[in-house]
Amino acid sequence: MKMYVGNLPYSVTTDDLKEAFSAYGTVASVDLITDRHSGESKGFGFVEMDNNSEADAAIKGLNGTSLQGRNIKVNQAQPKSNSRPQRKRY
Repeated sequence: MKMYVGNLPYSVTTDDLKEAFSAYGTVASVDLITDRHSGESKGFGFVEMDNNSEADAAIKGLNGTSLQGRNIKVNQAQPKSNSRPQRKRY
C-alpha cells in the first residue's frame, strides 16, 4: 500500500521516514518530493509497504504524531487526479 505523508519538516530525509515506518513493518520504498529547481523538500512524500496490514498499522500509529517537531499526516495515497480544469473548446 502506498501512503501519503504530509506536513513533513523540510529537514527530514528518506532515511528518517524509513526508520519511522520500519517500526510497523517492511518498507518497500520511500519517495520524498523535492522542488525540481532548488532540490529542496516540498514537505511531503510517499512511503510504500507491501503488507497492507502493516501499512494500516503505520497509518494508525503515525498519523498526527510528531516528527522533528511537526505533527505529520499519514493516510492512504489517492491516485493523482488532473487538477487543471478542462478548457471548453468552441
